[in-house]
Amino acid sequence: MKRACAMPFGAEGRPVRSAWLAAWLKACLALLAVSASAHEVRPAYLRIEAAESAQGAAAESAPVERYNVLWKQPLTAGRLLGLTPVFPDGCEPTPAALDAAGNALARRFTLVCEQGLRGGTVAIDGLEATLTDVMLHVTLADGARLSHLLKPTSPSFVVGEGRAAPLLAHLSLGIEHLLFGIDHVLFVVALLFFLPVGAGGRGLGKLVKTVTAFTVAHSVTLGVSALGWLRVPQAPVEAVIALSIVFLAVERLRAAPRRAALPTVTAEHTWVVAFVFGLLHGFGFAGALADIGLPRENLLAALFLFNVGVEIGQLAVVAVGLGVVWALARARVQPPRHVALAPLYAIGAFAAYWFVARTAAIVA
Repeated sequence: MKRACAMPFGAEGRPVRSAWLAAWLKACLALLAVSASAHEVRPAYLRIEAAESAQGAAAESAPVERYNVLWKQPLTAGRLLGLTPVFPDGCEPTPAALDAAGNALARRFTLVCEQGLRGGTVAIDGLEATLTDVMLHVTLADGARLSHLLKPTSPSFVVGEGRAAPLLAHLSLGIEHLLFGIDHVLFVVALLFFLPVGAGGRGLGKLVKTVTAFTVAHSVTLGVSALGWLRVPQAPVEAVIALSIVFLAVERLRAAPRRAALPTVTAEHTWVVAFVFGLLHGFGFAGALADIGLPRENLLAALFLFNVGVEIGQLAVVAVGLGVVWALARARVQPPRHVALAPLYAIGAFAAYWFVARTAAIVA
């Protein structure tokens, strides 16, 4: 993984043609531009729940139905994504009460439907222009519970056509949360710099041990936090997650000049460091899960699938990293040492910026 963004050289050490050099520079700049945004694409959450007085009402009398609505929209760089829920004809929302919390803005209001909600279409205006998803939970007046995951490719839903709990949606959300969570991705990438895997599988045991330790740790804290057994404020967690990336980058760069003569603590006990910081990252994963909530039915199954999705995303990052190392080894590419370590400087610089920005936001 050392050479993930290293200068491409030919077999005899000569630079490749200018066209390939330009393509390499564009790819690296694009990666850095994406990495400049610290916050992952979090899902939005729309809960429509029949008021208790309306639940169990006779459907044949067609009474006016009232629903308590929670619309939670994520903030990106302090700005809303510009998403607006659209309700069926005959349903009118009352003025909303706003509640800003962490990286989301919540709106609570009452939805008054003169002809009921079943059979109507709920949509999210503007969703098709984003990369986020919206988890929709509906509890109808007759007590029926419906759930659906709205995506940019399918931003609407006909109430009454959903399943009781789209468990596989939590698997998808777990994968997306890891892959679009740039800070989580960079942490895994930074770990790979301590885990050289050579020919014949040398170092593979250390890699498996480290990945397993990180998985176990974030699974524990994700579970206890999502189940409400332990609550940790998200803002400090995200700041310290950024600091954990800085720590890994500095540790690897400190060891680089002296090679294996004076190994750092992280190099000697990588799996221990991965486990400790994995506990922290688990609280970060729990923040995204809290945004969409867990279904009351199949709660443990949904939590398990979300965690499995996070793990799939993590393994995908590891696989890509190992693929890059293998490809460069096959091509016998050997860039200068300072070029090979350039990604670490970039990772550390971005993470340091995120730490300062997130800490400043907490103070402000």
